[in-house]
Amino acid sequence: MKKPLLDVIFASEKRKGALLSLKNGPTEIETLLNHLSTTRAALLPQIRILEEHYLVKQTDNAYELTGIGELIINEIIPLLNTVELFDEEIDYWGTHNIEFLPTQLLKNLKLLKECKLVKLSLPESYQLNQDTVKTSFESDSFFVITSFFHPNYPQVFTEMAQKGVKLNIIVTKHVLDIIQTGHNKIFAGLIQNHSLNLYVYPEEMGFQVIAFNDYLLLLRLLTNDGDIDIDHMVCSGTDALQWGEDIFKHYLKNSTQITEL
Repeated sequence: MKKPLLDVIFASEKRKGALLSLKNGPTEIETLLNHLSTTRAALLPQIRILEEHYLVKQTDNAYELTGIGELIINEIIPLLNTVELFDEEIDYWGTHNIEFLPTQLLKNLKLLKECKLVKLSLPESYQLNQDTVKTSFESDSFFVITSFFHPNYPQVFTEMAQKGVKLNIIVTKHVLDIIQTGHNKIFAGLIQNHSLNLYVYPEEMGFQVIAFNDYLLLLRLLTNDGDIDIDHMVCSGTDALQWGEDIFKHYLKNSTQITEL
């Protein structure tokens, strides 16, 4: 009697590992053994089970996925990526709001593979993330979506512009009011010098700050109760930056550009 396919795939790390190792095409047994850090005696019985359930087949001296195996693995990989993302810092993700995200961006959170949780002490709570600031000065562009006005924004944005960094910032009406009443001259100058593209978003955002440059993506999420949290996520990698670009475009669609203050 055949096992349920979920048991075949997930009840054995060796079987799951073998299937994932075969996703890029036929692979010789020695390569599989090295990749999985196992022995022939331990792996071959698991390969046999995969063959019996029509997930893997042998061709010459190599193994490869069957059509069924390839179809299933292509569905499993996104699931495993999503689980891996949340598994690393489940307490953070579970207590912070991500429900503001549209369906596709929510599904694509799995692209944020290289993330680290930054925990700040109370004295550090008003600091901008130093890795993000440093790498932004080394970037061609800096993109920010924010419902929060940090007191260091005027100085930091001015210094970035002087270094030739192109600033693209989407703010809420509340943040725009702060800019207009307290920092009009600085931001008007940045706009006039074509260093800043400033936009106002007409609705609540549901988060504190999302920003990215050429190297890093920064996520400052609100808690599930809507409270500000000083802890935040910093992610890297091409996929994470693409996700950042996608969410910026999403908010930009309903934003209005501010051409003068």
